[in-house]
Amino acid sequence: MKITRYFLIAIIIILVDQASKLLVHNNMYLHEEIYVIGDWFRIHYLLNPGMAFGIRWDNEFGKLALTVFRIAAMAGIGYYLWKIAKRGAHNGFLWSMSLILGGAVGNVIDSTFYGVMLNNAPLDAPTPWFHGQVIDMLYFPMFDFVWPDWVPMVGGRYFEFFSPVFNVADSSIFIGVVIILVMQRKFFKEKIETTNAEQSSSESIITENQVTNPTNSPDQQNFTNTL
Repeated sequence: MKITRYFLIAIIIILVDQASKLLVHNNMYLHEEIYVIGDWFRIHYLLNPGMAFGIRWDNEFGKLALTVFRIAAMAGIGYYLWKIAKRGAHNGFLWSMSLILGGAVGNVIDSTFYGVMLNNAPLDAPTPWFHGQVIDMLYFPMFDFVWPDWVPMVGGRYFEFFSPVFNVADSSIFIGVVIILVMQRKFFKEKIETTNAEQSSSESIITENQVTNPTNSPDQQNFTNTL
């Protein structure tokens, strides 16, 4: 049960992610936008053929390669989570890995099956299998402005924060990664302490050897060389 609970949180993430995507697909048209809270939180129906947060990989075999990579990453993360859970890793690290696993599986489902189930594969896709487009909908344009003309490189350009449109799976992966980065010293404290203890032990052994077997004096070395 202790290990199962971490996979349970991943399953919950998958269910919430898929439910939100299908809800948007069945009740909104592409690029439709619904204002939820003021102007800064909107539901915007968008299809993403690429990676998280709207990043695209424009290549003939890019989508297939990305889907295969996602499947391999999903399997690897699942196995790693099971392995470290059995070893008794820090609970916070395990929960974070559960978030990452749930998000990874959520987007794999889109890429693998949505081209067939929802018929949303790009028109130039060689097959709908493994070419499904990920449904994004969470949009947080908190503020925007135009850069002053005197600013190098970006002068006169429009800027919006936060412009990417993403989904629950993306959010889950992002939150899991951020937690691990911020809390890594706490999550891996035992490993760090073990490494420091081993270093201290090695240094003590070297010091003891130096005391027990001091380096020969110049006279002793000359005598040895003479012999």
